[in-house]
Amino acid sequence: MSTLVVTGGSRGIGAAICHEAARAGWDVIVNYLSDAAAAANVVVGIESIGCHALAVQGDVSVEIDVVRLFDTAAHWRGAVTGLVNNAAISGGFARVDEVGAETLNHVMGINVVGPFLCSREALKLMSTKHGGGGGAIVNISSRAAVLGSAGEWVHYAASKAAVNTLTVGLANEVATEGVRVNAVAVGLVDTEMHANAGDPGRPDRMRPTVPMQRSGTPEEVATAVLWLLSDAASYTTGTVLAVSGGR
Repeated sequence: MSTLVVTGGSRGIGAAICHEAARAGWDVIVNYLSDAAAAANVVVGIESIGCHALAVQGDVSVEIDVVRLFDTAAHWRGAVTGLVNNAAISGGFARVDEVGAETLNHVMGINVVGPFLCSREALKLMSTKHGGGGGAIVNISSRAAVLGSAGEWVHYAASKAAVNTLTVGLANEVATEGVRVNAVAVGLVDTEMHANAGDPGRPDRMRPTVPMQRSGTPEEVATAVLWLLSDAASYTTGTVLAVSGGR
């Protein structure tokens, strides 16, 4: 193992991925946007089990921040061979006829431009074309990309559909360069995202729509991500793996 960069790693699914990765032997770069205390807590938790972690602030939609993030990662402890594009925002609940350009630009900036920029910089370090030794990228997508999320957040769903397309296209583009690219399409998971969007009761309300009749946990998503990063998934690329309780 070497260094794994996790964007939006300070809370929720991102934090769970960071902890699971450390337990699997990765050194972890915990990227965060604004909550330095939360990122520091993740670092402390990882270091408490004898592993290495470093918190790095940066907005994934801002190119200079992304370049700085990967420069830091490259000079920290060793080769960067893993990236999890987790940072994302919902943009809040709204019908399409209520969504403004500012919200759209913000959602697409974080959810689409961010994974593109981070993947670009990661490839410069991983791809054999650029002298790297290979690696793996996992994008955090959503079942909303397929279901559409009508009446809630079509804008968010559309951004995740773009992530799915990025996953398949990039996987094919770098398949002979030692880099695998996959995604985890997350279903109903009990995180802060629902409350941040204005509906803290959404997990309870939506559970009857899930065949397994429950919401998932960040840890269940993290387990899937770590499998895709691992050598056990060595023949898996261009896959969008649903972790959604059947929904």
